[in-house]
Amino acid sequence: MKVSPSLPIVQRPIRFALVGCGRISANHIEALRQHADRAQLVAVCDNRPEALAAAVAKTGAAGYASLDELLEASDCDIVTLATPSGLHPRQAMKAARAGRHVLTEKPMATKWDEGMEMVRVCRDAGVKLFVVKQNRLNPTMQLLKHAVDAGRFGRIHCVVVNVFWTRPQRYYDDAPWRGRWDLDGGAFLNQASHYVDMVDWLVGPVDNVHAYTATLGRDIEAEDTGVMSLRLRKGGLASINVTMLTHGKNFEGSITILGERGTVRIGGVAVNQIQHWEFDSPAPEDEAVKNASYAAPSVYGPGHPLYYDNVIGTLRGEKSAEVDGYEGLRSLEVIIAAYRSARDGCRVGLPLVF
Repeated sequence: MKVSPSLPIVQRPIRFALVGCGRISANHIEALRQHADRAQLVAVCDNRPEALAAAVAKTGAAGYASLDELLEASDCDIVTLATPSGLHPRQAMKAARAGRHVLTEKPMATKWDEGMEMVRVCRDAGVKLFVVKQNRLNPTMQLLKHAVDAGRFGRIHCVVVNVFWTRPQRYYDDAPWRGRWDLDGGAFLNQASHYVDMVDWLVGPVDNVHAYTATLGRDIEAEDTGVMSLRLRKGGLASINVTMLTHGKNFEGSITILGERGTVRIGGVAVNQIQHWEFDSPAPEDEAVKNASYAAPSVYGPGHPLYYDNVIGTLRGEKSAEVDGYEGLRSLEVIIAAYRSARDGCRVGLPLVF
């Protein structure tokens, strides 16, 4: 069924379809449940019968074994892709050509040219492309973003990001697509994707990248550990340090910004705790710092419902997209540059040139 996308959608709830009923799907289902007054989940899709049956039972939505079948039979307005990352581009393009808007989990693609193509196809089809970057909307990160944009740091000298988590071998064995170059990538592209986006969003754009990657403790194709050095176009330096090999449990997901007029560190397991907040002069938002930290039962954070609020508001004509396809390409470009640097042993400048 090919439909003609029309916006805004205001006379009825927005109809979502969820493709991929694995690990992250629960966050999408719960986020939509919280917006039941403006959105409904009308279809779920998975090529694994047991996963599909569980999703149908949980949501009451119609179940489909393939994206083709879903697009033919469902009247959904937008397709959410929670599938292996390497499948996102062709699934997004198929949905776009059928007239459906697209919401894709991170990373939007595992290859730079495929990410570019999915943006072009969605643009040409006249549909919206949203890329999930829910950590931007967490209260800790919103306060930090406001401080950066207000110029409270003055000149930013150094930014350090640490993603020290654990993914045991059984995590990769349970889903053989994990850790594969074509379907997943490694620690940079999968687990640290949000943190690379965080650096570009807060203090970018990035001018050039030098990186090392290694596979030290897991039997996978891609890296389980990596370090990335960045020169920022505004003059400062940044580093992103990532491993999936911490002992026993996730240890740290943090960002520290050091500027001429302020220092902030947001840490915890997933940038959920404001651990240091100091500037040379006070501002009204400093009071909000006391209550911004939150518990993090998982590394995903509380941002999916907030992100869906933005998507729904955009489709209703009430908001602008927080992260569209063009914005999603920015962090993908930095990660692909890091992989090229690690492969070739050289510094890679941005924008990427073929």
